Amino acid sequence: MGLWALTSWAFLLLLGLAAASFLLYCAYIQYIHMKYDHIPGPPRDSFLMGHYPTISKLTKNNEIIYDYFLSWVLKYGPVVRINGFHLVIVLVASPDGIKEILMSTKHPKDTFYEDIFKIFGVRFLGKGLLTDRDYDRWHKQRRIMDPAFSRPYLMGLMGTFNEKAEALMETLAEKAEGKSEVKMHNLLNRMTLDVIAKVAFDIDLNSLHDDRTPFPRAIFMALKGLVEMRDPFAQIRPSKRKLIQEIRDSVLLLRKTGKDCIEKRQRLVEEGAEVPGDILTQILRGGALEDYCDNEVLVDNFVTFFIAGQETTANQLAFAVQELALHPEILRKARAEVDEVIGSKRDIEYDDLGKLKYLSQVLKETLRLYPTAPGTSRLIEEDLVVEGIRIPKHTPVLTYSYVTGRMEQFFPDPTTFDPDRFSRNSPKPYFTYFPFSLGPRSCIGQVFAQMEAKVVMAKLLQRFEFRLVEGQTFKILDAGTLRPMDGVRCRLTLRAEQ
Repeated sequence: MGLWALTSWAFLLLLGLAAASFLLYCAYIQYIHMKYDHIPGPPRDSFLMGHYPTISKLTKNNEIIYDYFLSWVLKYGPVVRINGFHLVIVLVASPDGIKEILMSTKHPKDTFYEDIFKIFGVRFLGKGLLTDRDYDRWHKQRRIMDPAFSRPYLMGLMGTFNEKAEALMETLAEKAEGKSEVKMHNLLNRMTLDVIAKVAFDIDLNSLHDDRTPFPRAIFMALKGLVEMRDPFAQIRPSKRKLIQEIRDSVLLLRKTGKDCIEKRQRLVEEGAEVPGDILTQILRGGALEDYCDNEVLVDNFVTFFIAGQETTANQLAFAVQELALHPEILRKARAEVDEVIGSKRDIEYDDLGKLKYLSQVLKETLRLYPTAPGTSRLIEEDLVVEGIRIPKHTPVLTYSYVTGRMEQFFPDPTTFDPDRFSRNSPKPYFTYFPFSLGPRSCIGQVFAQMEAKVVMAKLLQRFEFRLVEGQTFKILDAGTLRPMDGVRCRLTLRAEQ
């Protein structure tokens, strides 16, 4: 038999194997369809790809995928099937289902949290407090970190909250002649970055006054990587090559910063120097107790807190400014409370925060409409029945505060910004409002974040009048977290001295 004939037979054999593999894969997808098609959901875009083309198009067009999830829930019910090739994810928007999924320790975080161990080949969040799926190992980490978020320690942070917020007020005062356009989100982003760097890691970044600092952009790009990961073909698309490299470089910068910071603190400890009881110290203590053989898990937690402690608070504050500027009556009411509680003093005290009840309602309502971390996911370890619908075991389940927070049955007239929803006498939104998640794996930093947000908002209301620049879209940008697309552009003027 000649070489040409052998080559032809080899080609035909490979072609046959490829065809057989494809048919087997199609048969497996059909099996998955039969297993899950009792769960309601929108028609698949195609047999093979499921709903992936729709999701890909939404991501490409900078549309909010959670709005589509909301529309699917309203049309198909509180348990919705989402197909992507051979994978099926189930979205749950039922309070009872959310309670079971998030409040129980039976259901671990799903494999998405393993997927973000790395982003495009570079270690990202690894096995930090956010991403570790092993409950026992996570619980040890959480207990070790608790002292850095205890009430006495948080009370001691008021000085830094005031100092960094004052730096922001001084920057804004320079632009408060009513003509200059100020991108509030950008400045708030830099201020919250300065706060978390100082209180968590004893780093003075001064990013509020340093336009050359790479960290705001690095955090944005690292989080953008989470959005790009929705596209399973991203790494082979030539049009994405430059973007993906910048994402990798950004993650590497954050991890190098963490490594340098950790090694510096370790040297101080070895030398017997006094070190603050901050988040970094607790990270090192956790590493010592767990006898880590390297610093990679320590860096995982550095990156986790560095990003989470900055990004979500800045986004919440920007959306709050936007909504107050759009609602003058709510703005007047919030400002009147600040004037009564804070008056003209510059240093806000811990006890003042509890008296700012209406401002708390404003911040909570902001997170209802704009939960900066829109939801979370779990892996169902056993068959689960929600609203009479059986979800097979080993299924990833999504729960989104963004979705339930915009459902009429839980929040009447849901697109209206109304802080009175969270007044003392209003019905409590059990298991439908969870911007910091719920249950044992709820966000450890939520009290920290809201203390910081209150200090900043109180000072803004105390000092400035702000009005929005015309022509803004007020659209939401999904950049891993939800942020205002146009940056909340304002013109500021100083208020009369209080």
